[in-house]
Amino acid sequence: MKSIDAQTGAPPNTPRFTIRLSSTGRGARLARRLVAQQLAAWGVPYGSEASDAACAVTAELAANAVTHGRLPGRDFRLAMLRFQGHVRIEVTDARPERLPPTALPAGPRPLTANSGRGLLLVAAYAERWGCEVRDTCTKTVWAEIACPR
Repeated sequence: MKSIDAQTGAPPNTPRFTIRLSSTGRGARLARRLVAQQLAAWGVPYGSEASDAACAVTAELAANAVTHGRLPGRDFRLAMLRFQGHVRIEVTDARPERLPPTALPAGPRPLTANSGRGLLLVAAYAERWGCEVRDTCTKTVWAEIACPR
């Protein structure tokens, strides 16, 4: 019987990358760059459709963690898992009580709005995405991006 990771449902030999980053704009920018670098290490070229999609989704999830999930003195965690045919990006922050909306707005945002489009971008690029509260101190927002071998 194969064992699986209780949090991600991944077999233990699944390629993964995990790092804690500061809950700042600098940490969010670094998250995006690290995703591109790790994908390249896994054989997904810089500038490819999969790499660009993963970077855009990571930028949004990390920006949301910094903007909506930040607590002073607490970092956020970036994790990537490489599966057959897709990559899973997870961003864990310190605000489990602040969940993203379960239903995205149906209509377009006003042109004067400064925010509110990020999860639409995530939904457009991701095959699936969601949010999980795994303990009392954190929440994880994840997205799965198509990524051929």
